[in-house]
Amino acid sequence: MQSQQDEALQKIEALSRNGGRYRTQAYFFILTALEFTARKLERHDKEGRERHVTGQELSHGIKEYALQEFGPTARLVFTHWGINSTYDFGRIVYDLIGVGLLGKNDEDSMDDFKDVFDMDKEMVVNYRFKLPKKK
Repeated sequence: MQSQQDEALQKIEALSRNGGRYRTQAYFFILTALEFTARKLERHDKEGRERHVTGQELSHGIKEYALQEFGPTARLVFTHWGINSTYDFGRIVYDLIGVGLLGKNDEDSMDDFKDVFDMDKEMVVNYRFKLPKKK
């Protein structure tokens, strides 16, 4: 019997292979960034399941998580994965919805991800190194 993780991996690999628009890592990163965003916004129910996060909230959470994980190379990583705008976040989310790995409600739309922020401006031009605090 196939585990849920194996099934999810196969679905994501198939998305990358069949659509070819985004690399496999991009799908996994968006899923992880969703968890990061839900935790940050305290969007978990009593059982620890994620509660709804809007497209705009998720876009900003993805940016924050990417900068935390990749620092000044975050924009370069996104480019390598085929992500060039926040609308690409939405395409990835809707791909994941399409294969049953995420859900949506009736108010959700691809437009929720349109022009949320300018990636070059937010992740390159406005990037600031954070120095460790002195003890």
